[in-house]
Amino acid sequence: MSADLQWLLVRNSNAFMVKRVREGPIFSKEPGNPMNIHSYKYSGLVNTKTIDVQESPSGIQVTTKTTKASPHAVKGSKRTSSIRNNSGSRRSFGIASSHAKRGYRSDLRKAVIARVSALQEARSVKKPQPEKKVRGKKAKAASA
Repeated sequence: MSADLQWLLVRNSNAFMVKRVREGPIFSKEPGNPMNIHSYKYSGLVNTKTIDVQESPSGIQVTTKTTKASPHAVKGSKRTSSIRNNSGSRRSFGIASSHAKRGYRSDLRKAVIARVSALQEARSVKKPQPEKKVRGKKAKAASA
């Protein structure tokens, strides 16, 4: 069945839709939807090529669906790569954007980078910042 026909069938009612306000935007909780917006472009249900970004205990996990990776691959199998917790932001953006490049889903590149950035921002808030030592004249003034 084509993706367009599937979207016509599931767009008005599916288990992942989130409608909070009558006139507001409609969100989606489906896997493979990097922006959590209920639209055909970002849908993880109907598109054959999806990119899913999630937080895991070991770091940020980027998953893509593979359609024909090898002759022995099962249809709908997934390719996963993890971004370690101690990796820098530039490295994690590079890993995330490399999944979106290469002709896979280049239209989702900005959305995937924004999702990785938001997850890193949320994770970095949890870490308490160490207190700075006062040195020099300020240390002498504070001790006196």
